Amino acid sequence: MSDASEPVGPRGGSEGAAEPSTSAGAPESAQPADATAGATGAIGAAGAAVGGDQDGRHARVVLVDDHRMFRTGVQAEIGRTAITGVEVVGEAADVDQAVTVITTTRPEVVLLDVHLPGGGGVEVLRRCAPLMSDAEQPVRFLALSVSDAAEDVIGVIRGGARGYVTKTITGTDLVDSIFRVQDGDAVFSPRLAGFVLDAFASTDAPPVDEDLDRLTQREREVLRLIARGYAYKEIAKQLFISVKTVESHVSAVLRKLQLSNRHELTRWATARRLV
Repeated sequence: MSDASEPVGPRGGSEGAAEPSTSAGAPESAQPADATAGATGAIGAAGAAVGGDQDGRHARVVLVDDHRMFRTGVQAEIGRTAITGVEVVGEAADVDQAVTVITTTRPEVVLLDVHLPGGGGVEVLRRCAPLMSDAEQPVRFLALSVSDAAEDVIGVIRGGARGYVTKTITGTDLVDSIFRVQDGDAVFSPRLAGFVLDAFASTDAPPVDEDLDRLTQREREVLRLIARGYAYKEIAKQLFISVKTVESHVSAVLRKLQLSNRHELTRWATARRLV
């Protein structure tokens, strides 16, 4: 699937309005139902196990992720309002769309991907800062990302997000995390909490790595997976992109870092503790 984002407008409740079709959206709409379900990874595994709305809880949520198939899977999993208490009121695929939809719908919680076209999740947080600080109707952010890199976690938390969970989270736990963030709690996947504690326990600013700064967010993501020994097909599946796109990102990374092959790339990433 292409990395290109598609325009997405606000959705009304769990049913939502139909999204405008685009060149990127056409192939996705042809995906069979089992492919769509698989796109959510472990999130879809919770299925009917998601707890009912027994306490009368209700949260209005916006989904921000540049992969339409992933958004569709999450919407199907948590957006059954009568069962989960979660109402998906909007979706967005890039920074500009996200700011527009969030400002228009004023949800209680935003599920925010870290790597987005237009500046990433940190840019969404920066532009939505006034909404987060609204004392009467605060908009709270929960990062939901495939990345478990320390700099990604720390970046969005410094930007104002109330928590960070990875896309391996189950549907049950994601619904619970949404309500905890709505209540003002901080929520993290277990291994990520240590990153935050270490970062905020130190008064020293992290050193600037000019080489790493040359890479885009997506290139960094591919870099880490290559360094961990993933094959191109595995990376494509995990990031919901094509093998050809993975190859293009790897070529760009090697060029920018002036490296010759993936073995040099792995040593480079290991030396910087990016693996």
